[in-house]
Amino acid sequence: MSQCCGSDACESADGDGATRGRARVYVVEGLCCAQEVTALKQALGPLVGDPERLGFDVMRGRLRVPAEAPVSDARIREAVASTGMTARPEAAGDTGSAGPADRRPLRAALASAGLIVLALVHHVAVSWEGSLGSLLRGEGVGLPLPELLLYLAAIVTGGRFVAVRAWYALRRRRLDMHVLMTVAVVGAMVLGEWLEGAMVVCLFAVSLALESWSVGRARRAVERLLDLRPETARVRTADGTWAERPAAEVAEGSRIQIRPGDRVPLDGQVLDGASSVDQAAVTGESVPVAKAAGDTVYAGTVNVEGTLEARTTAPADGTLLARILHLVEAAEGGRAETEQWVDRFARVYTPAVFAAALATAFILPWLPGWTLAEGVYSALVLLVIACPCALVISTPVSMVAGLASAARHGVLIKGGRFLELPAQARAVVLDKTGTLTAGRHRVTAAVALPGRDEADLHRVAAALAAHSSHPLSAAIRAALPAPAGQAAEASAVVAAPGRGVSGELDGRMVALGAVRFLAERGLDTRALEAATAAHEAAGETVVAVADGTGPVGFFALADRPRPEAAAALQDLRRLGVGTRVMLTGDKRRTAEGVARGLDLTGIEAELLPEGKVDAVARLARRHSPLIFVGDGVNDAPAMARADLGIAMGALGSDVAIETADIALMTDELDRLPWLVRHARRTLRVIRQNVFTALGVKLVFVVLALLGMASLWGAIAADVGTTLLVVLNALRLLRADAPSAPAAAGAEAPALDAASHG
Repeated sequence: MSQCCGSDACESADGDGATRGRARVYVVEGLCCAQEVTALKQALGPLVGDPERLGFDVMRGRLRVPAEAPVSDARIREAVASTGMTARPEAAGDTGSAGPADRRPLRAALASAGLIVLALVHHVAVSWEGSLGSLLRGEGVGLPLPELLLYLAAIVTGGRFVAVRAWYALRRRRLDMHVLMTVAVVGAMVLGEWLEGAMVVCLFAVSLALESWSVGRARRAVERLLDLRPETARVRTADGTWAERPAAEVAEGSRIQIRPGDRVPLDGQVLDGASSVDQAAVTGESVPVAKAAGDTVYAGTVNVEGTLEARTTAPADGTLLARILHLVEAAEGGRAETEQWVDRFARVYTPAVFAAALATAFILPWLPGWTLAEGVYSALVLLVIACPCALVISTPVSMVAGLASAARHGVLIKGGRFLELPAQARAVVLDKTGTLTAGRHRVTAAVALPGRDEADLHRVAAALAAHSSHPLSAAIRAALPAPAGQAAEASAVVAAPGRGVSGELDGRMVALGAVRFLAERGLDTRALEAATAAHEAAGETVVAVADGTGPVGFFALADRPRPEAAAALQDLRRLGVGTRVMLTGDKRRTAEGVARGLDLTGIEAELLPEGKVDAVARLARRHSPLIFVGDGVNDAPAMARADLGIAMGALGSDVAIETADIALMTDELDRLPWLVRHARRTLRVIRQNVFTALGVKLVFVVLALLGMASLWGAIAADVGTTLLVVLNALRLLRADAPSAPAAAGAEAPALDAASHG
């Protein structure tokens, strides 16, 4: 049996005893839940120096050992074997779960159930010493030897794995659920309750099978992403023909063909053709995206219309889809606070109930109306109901289902702890350019000052913009008429980051940049300031142009807020996120122009990158936890300072994916309120599961102390509770998609002035 409960952080590996992320990775058969993790830490901790250096992926049955740990593979396998489990180095391409061991609990349960049925049939058909009703009521009747042997066989068949685990746990002086079940079954046999003992073993095996199935179900929701990647690609060969090749063997830089209806095999840049591509499986976008020469296509997406030819930009294991899969797998190990609390509670809870059962066995027989046998029987019921299966499975399955569902909708969350924080957040801080706005600037006006020539304005701007990679310079170049673009280039160009560029053209000084940049060069900017005031008041960015005689004119540029920005911020307010602040490096008037029509509670403008970090730190002291949303590159320091960093539009960006705690794979702000709702729904499901598991146990504890509970009834209740919490958790896989964003051409509430905000 494998995969059922929570796990510590884990990294995977490739190769025999291989290292990926500086770790040797082993497939562990029998790694079932957090209690097995504890056993492995006890056995392997002394070998690696510190048990916290070990990593576990219970979902896939993996153990991670630091590559530099001074211990051999043989010694690791021996230590794992001492816990009743087996380990082998993970081989290349070995990406599945622990394998055949997953089916052992179900096989054991079916075999045990078959033997119990045979015993009952024998009792009805052959035995004259009691009816079936008397047997089920536990009324002591002498069992014929064949029945006793059948019950004994059912107990051995269904409980052999449990007994082995219990033995290893006792050798290490540790109480776990296997010890509880073994003691309860042995006690039932001693009391002559053979049917109940066999039923406990059978139903406990069913419970373990349910756990394995539930985690496998959640795990497959993530592994379905692997099915998105075609196994073959159509590659152009040296003689110019097209041939099918395994995608894993296609080198970076190869030319591939993607026909209508084909799934894109590898990340690439379109060289020829035009089509629309359905990216929903990777990004969660609801409508296909137009692609033409120069655009990027991603592995796992579907070409809808025309034939595309593309040059691959990454090998099969380096595509965006592969990176997402790796990060989602790693995220399963990033345990949330709730998961850690459940684990800590279970470690205290199990020994406590064991002590309570011992007290019950010794105290109840001294009370009026109780016999020794009844007291011991009630103690055994307590041991059975103490089994923490439903409790420990309730949280990790919910978290994995929540993470998988989010990934399917284009929200990549790097661990359970980061799924909890949006549910609790009451403040969100958003960068302006590229987050609240699209980050694509366009020229709205080109104005020559009175007495100056517009052609001269264009010529100077073209000469200097050619030397700048700033987005505003690119927008100006795109807006200039063709003759201006052919003008002579400036020489001796010097860039002043955040302010502008200057140089020489035809033997005179020329400058392009902010109005203050011209003032720093001793130019009279009073007329320029008067002419640009209205544009700045409207929230536009002004880029001024000057030569040696003074200002020539200016360009006004605007960057509109995203179509869905206003609705997303209103939705966040309705969800109780009371503080919504925008940060930008632009001037105050520009920021206010963007904020008009957006449901913001504050603006902080004219901030350098370190100023953004200070602003986030100040807001985080007043509002915690605090979410910062940025583009994941220039906002990395502010993301690191926030309680939760979210990267917008992480498609293809390694930096964005690696920097943020959560990456939104598209540029759609409506993912933010969806994330808050999804996180709250996940926590609600976890609480429902925990309270249900504890509630059922409390009821049976009371019934046991009143002498009204049976062993098979207690284990049946535990199995039923396990099934209930599993099905409740798996509802998260059916999370609704985010609402569709507003149309791209929708009118925005206000203009933006995006320079370096």
